[in-house]
Amino acid sequence: MKIGFIGLGIMGRPMVLNLLKAGFQVKAFDVSEDARKKVADAGAIEVLSPREAAFESDVVITMLPNAAIVKAVLFGENGVAEGIKAGSVIVDMSSISSVDSIFFANEFAKQNIAFLDAPVSGGEPKAIDGTMSIMVGGNEGALHKALPALKAMGEDITHVGGSGSGSTTKLANQILVNVTIAAMSEAVILAAKAGVDVEKMYQAIRGGLAGSTVLDAKMPLVLDRNFVAGGRIDINLKDLTNVLEAGREIGVPMPLTSNVVEMFHALKVDGNAADDHAGLIKYYEKLANFEVPKGGK
Repeated sequence: MKIGFIGLGIMGRPMVLNLLKAGFQVKAFDVSEDARKKVADAGAIEVLSPREAAFESDVVITMLPNAAIVKAVLFGENGVAEGIKAGSVIVDMSSISSVDSIFFANEFAKQNIAFLDAPVSGGEPKAIDGTMSIMVGGNEGALHKALPALKAMGEDITHVGGSGSGSTTKLANQILVNVTIAAMSEAVILAAKAGVDVEKMYQAIRGGLAGSTVLDAKMPLVLDRNFVAGGRIDINLKDLTNVLEAGREIGVPMPLTSNVVEMFHALKVDGNAADDHAGLIKYYEKLANFEVPKGGK
């Protein structure tokens, strides 16, 4: 199987490395020359356009920041649509709205090309170790064709329905992740300002009902004051904005998500857009005029 991969950022680069480890031939493109060189050093074939990445590839994978960039990569000058062959499968692993995913699927169906919306969960650590959760919308036969590549990058691969359903499932995932981080931050600032050792609080609650994968992933970052992004604030802001738009379209109020969106907007204005979303703690610290001490006490 020949794979074209477009988007070599925080998530895309380790995903390509795992495809290479699994023995796939990968043609890789990113607008960043440095990003291309890094995966080329690991054995990928560096190409200079999405069209080249798609040419003669059986599966084309995109992992990009937003729908506008996905559209440009797919349909713009020297885009995927110009180079891809009939019968190929496009797997978009970006986090975009279901409306965009359905539009892309319908356009490529005209060329006898299957389009899967297959966003991921797990962040950079699971992208690195190849254990991401992948939620797939689209044709089940196309998923079967792309499955060997997906298995090289993820552990839990679930076909959730037709075109757009993968993107919608990711939006639901983003609600749960980001609202949980906000709740964690609110709890942490309360405990810390009251004089509780936050590390001990964490150990006390992580095995109970309040424990979660999100808590275990993000609490250590808060305790280390380490906000280097695994999941950037601006990217999660984009995702939650898509959540609100989807909710308005189908008549689902989103009061908790709306509050977290405003928190992310405030953090972005303060210059924290590139921080990990564990940086939500900074929003609460500013409100409470108190900084959680490194190490928790």
